[in-house]
Amino acid sequence: MKIKKSLAISETGFVFDPSTGDSYTLNPIGLEILQMLREGNSREEITGTVTQAYDVDAMTFERYYFDFLGMLKQMQLVETDE
Repeated sequence: MKIKKSLAISETGFVFDPSTGDSYTLNPIGLEILQMLREGNSREEITGTVTQAYDVDAMTFERYYFDFLGMLKQMQLVETDE
């Protein structure tokens, strides 16, 4: 999954989509995941990083991870393959 290149993402978790004018705020973990997605990290790499850094098991994290990806798609913050 590729994050839109046009997104402006601040260090504090503020995300601005210039194509729609919409803005969002992420918590620190959401920001970390979004940055890893933007860097092209795989699901496995992201899961490993987050489960090592935070008190969460892989199964629980992946459930929330897929919910987060769904939210990104719904908000049209990902590039389409069309």
